Amino acid sequence: MEADSRVAGDLIRKVRQERGLSQAELARRAGMPRSVLSAYEHGHRQPAVAALARIAAAGGMAIDLAPAASRLDLARAGGILVQVLDLAEQLPQRRRGELAYPLLSRLAA
Repeated sequence: MEADSRVAGDLIRKVRQERGLSQAELARRAGMPRSVLSAYEHGHRQPAVAALARIAAAGGMAIDLAPAASRLDLARAGGILVQVLDLAEQLPQRRRGELAYPLLSRLAA
C-alpha cells in the first residue's frame, strides 16, 4: 500500500481515536455504513473530500476546504507585481497637456 493511499485512513483513525469512538459509532454519526468507513480507514477505498469532511464533522472536527495562500505564493505574486510596475515605467510617456472639458450650456427653463 502506498503512503498516499493511507493519508485519509490515518486521519479517520486519528479522529476516531481522539474522540474515543468505535467505527460503528463514527459511521452512524457520519451517516454511512460501517463497512465503508472501515474501507476508508484501512486504505481499501479513498473517500471524496466531502465524505472526509463529513467524517471529521461527525467526530467533532472540521476540515477547512478553502484554498490557503502560502507565503511562497505571496512572494511570487509580489515579484510579478514588481516586474509589471518596472515595465510600466519603461513605457514611453507623452504629456497631453491640460484636460479639455466640454462647454456647458444652460438649458432654457
